[in-house]
Amino acid sequence: MEIVYVCGRLIFSLASNVYQKKLSNQGLHPFFIVATTYCVLSLLAAPFLSVIELKHVTNTFWLNVSLASLFDVAGWMFLVLSLSKTDLSVFGPLNAYKVVVSMLLAVLFLNEIPSVQGLLGVLIIVVGSFFLIPPVRTHQVSRLGSLFADKGVRARFLSIVLFSVGTIFLKRSVGDGGALVTMVFWSLIGLPLILISNYFFLPNKIQQEIKATKPHLYSIVLIGLMVFFMQYLTLLLLEHMLVAYALALFQLGMVMQVLIGYQVFNEKDIFRKLLASIVMMLGSLLVLIA
Repeated sequence: MEIVYVCGRLIFSLASNVYQKKLSNQGLHPFFIVATTYCVLSLLAAPFLSVIELKHVTNTFWLNVSLASLFDVAGWMFLVLSLSKTDLSVFGPLNAYKVVVSMLLAVLFLNEIPSVQGLLGVLIIVVGSFFLIPPVRTHQVSRLGSLFADKGVRARFLSIVLFSVGTIFLKRSVGDGGALVTMVFWSLIGLPLILISNYFFLPNKIQQEIKATKPHLYSIVLIGLMVFFMQYLTLLLLEHMLVAYALALFQLGMVMQVLIGYQVFNEKDIFRKLLASIVMMLGSLLVLIA
């Protein structure tokens, strides 16, 4: 059953990223795209409140799900910001770094000790990212230095760190309350957080953004549905798997992201990026099977 969850999660994640990038290319601000997504998530989650017995929800759960929502809202903001500024074929392979960050955090907070093979997988991920960008013409900046100089890449790494921290609290929330309860309150708590963020970051653009969304309501609803199912499948996986290894499974779709970047958005240097994604995927698999 876990392989079904993984495949479903990969498909929903990839499809939602494509639609989010399309909306950002249409001029919608990334932070507002996230706000509309959480509006749909909350509408989907609210009906499940009727089957949740709040008296059984512990204080520890409330703390963990609130912290998970806080970090994940920020993670989504920088994820969509990254999609708006960098190629999907670069964005996708960089997701492998989530394994690296999550492994470090899991060691610190969950006592999940990786093996030597897992550490070798991390090293291969780092080496694979070397191929994501073309050779630089100046000796003053290395390939990796040029990669990290990209604003979209920096936003992606920040989102990875935020999501990885959030995953620690998500795993604890699932352990306390289960996947469904976590999903419902993760969605509902996230909505006011993202609305407050939009109020502060887009103080003079909210009305303009609302008008601009009208031709894209179908895409907005579709993104919300896909994120809802993607997140729920993620929580089901976290109930039964180590954090770093669950995230390693999610990396298997990076080759698809490179190919879709080429097919849908006409992105360049496809073979070099495929090489990078394959190397980084092998690193993720080493972590997975260690």
